[in-house]
Amino acid sequence: QLRLVESGGGLVQPGGSLRLSCRAPGFVLGDYAIGWFRQAPGKEREGVSGVTTGGGLMYAYSVRARFFISEHNFNNTAYLQMTALRPADTAVYYCAAASRNPGLRRCLSGRWYEFWGQGTQVTISS
Repeated sequence: QLRLVESGGGLVQPGGSLRLSCRAPGFVLGDYAIGWFRQAPGKEREGVSGVTTGGGLMYAYSVRARFFISEHNFNNTAYLQMTALRPADTAVYYCAAASRNPGLRRCLSGRWYEFWGQGTQVTISS
């Protein structure tokens, strides 16, 4: 069973940066489509970014040009680099993996992912 482990969350000031990591011990992440999602208190979960098995990248409009997803085969880790952070980015962030490639059009929809991490809290506040 694929298990995803996120890390890298924390408290930063507006305008700051954080890098979230997602590992899958014992599995090759490149075999899966990877998505990053977030859920703020009282709000629905939303897709933030995704990378398909073909290497296609997708970002939610709210994070374009600020967040960057990557996947490094040498250490079998996926990353979400977050810059220019805003209080509205405060949420629990989750990485997810899909064994069947959802494609670019659907990779920000959580329904296509069967494996989820435990989440990491990101708080943006001064």
